[in-house]
Amino acid sequence: MTTATAGGADAVPPADKRLPERSERPVQPRPRRSVTGTRKIVATAFLLPALVLLGALVLYPIGYSVYRSFFDQSGTGFAGVDNYKALFTDDTIRTAVKNNAIWVVFAPTISTALGLIFAVLTERIRWGTAFKLIVFMPMAISMLAAGIIFRLVYDQAPERGVANAVWVGVHDTFAESAGYPKAHPLPVHPLKAGGGGSFVTKVPVRAGEPVQLPLVGVAPAKMPTDAKPAKAATAQSGKVAGTAWLDFTKGGGGKPNVIDTKELGLKGLEVEAVRNGKVVASAKAAADGTFTLPASADGALLRLPASNFKEPYNGVDWLGPTLVTPGIIGSYVWMWAGFAMVLIAAGLAGLPRELLEAARVDGANEWQVFRRITVPMLAPVLAVVLVTLMINVLKIFDLVFIIAPGSSQDDANVLALQLYRSSFGTDADLGIGSAIAVLLLLLVIPVMIFNIRRMRREGRR
Repeated sequence: MTTATAGGADAVPPADKRLPERSERPVQPRPRRSVTGTRKIVATAFLLPALVLLGALVLYPIGYSVYRSFFDQSGTGFAGVDNYKALFTDDTIRTAVKNNAIWVVFAPTISTALGLIFAVLTERIRWGTAFKLIVFMPMAISMLAAGIIFRLVYDQAPERGVANAVWVGVHDTFAESAGYPKAHPLPVHPLKAGGGGSFVTKVPVRAGEPVQLPLVGVAPAKMPTDAKPAKAATAQSGKVAGTAWLDFTKGGGGKPNVIDTKELGLKGLEVEAVRNGKVVASAKAAADGTFTLPASADGALLRLPASNFKEPYNGVDWLGPTLVTPGIIGSYVWMWAGFAMVLIAAGLAGLPRELLEAARVDGANEWQVFRRITVPMLAPVLAVVLVTLMINVLKIFDLVFIIAPGSSQDDANVLALQLYRSSFGTDADLGIGSAIAVLLLLLVIPVMIFNIRRMRREGRR
């Protein structure tokens, strides 16, 4: 039997000289400390006041509103879901829900689109910064002030409302307006009421005999600027001639049915010859009030149709039931388009210019560059603007409350305004008001969740 040499490779040390084996127990990790070295209990102590305020100012009101929405107007009787049923059965509240939907769809979309257009168009012009400042300036105005401004802008009277002043000016440029809305004859005049707002002569007229058609009731300041002093008509053989004038002498001294030197002709006044209920001839008075009718007018009655005396065009009823909501949305866009423009312009400044130039070099026109490159690359910024404005319009209140007059406030009603009216109006019902508040919260939550997910996706990039 052979034995291994002392220095051989197969030599095994004696058992009593072997190294002790290490223990197989896992190493316990050290407790993790915060980055700043602050202990959790200390951090909790510092966060506690903020958590208390959050609970007192946010969580408690939300919880109490949900609780109160299940009780009746007095707060003593359990109403179940009756208050929530009223949200979809009451006509006033349904109008508010419908208007809120219109606001959410149109106001953020129009504001964002205008902001995008302004940001792109002003990027290359020299005075773009000044233009952006002007567009952004309404953001410095409070909602209260903006509401007062647009209440005056939308005033029905053209002399006060800017919108109607412009609209009436454009209308009168292309359409002739009535000249004498309040003109009428005196009892001593040879005219009488003809029905429907018209006036007719008391006796038939004869060819070759001048006819006088005096009227009163027109303020001298309202007369046409190119009206001339009235002139007595000259008798014409076989024709009916006459004069239509304002039988009023400024300062007094004139005589009825007599053309005085200071009296003006009713320029443009339409005169019709009527026989057996049919118009056989017509004419318009000249600047001096004279007119001439053909021989067919002989023996007929002269009629001044009602079209001479209708009220002048007074513009559009911007604050009426039909246009009040679009009008208020217009005031909101005026304020918030500048906000959208500034954010989009900041995103536009960060776009890689070499990519845009490469597209132009490849033959893309400006519309293709805008539609296929600029807008897709600005999608995150556009989403931020759109979501922010959607949350903002869901709680719109002050513009509607100030701009809409009492006669059309029900037609412009929104949920936030209805919440105020239901909770603090003359017939307050806190159950209904709390249900509206909960509905508003439920409408905002999906938008907030979308915004949070979008921000997380952006953070992971």
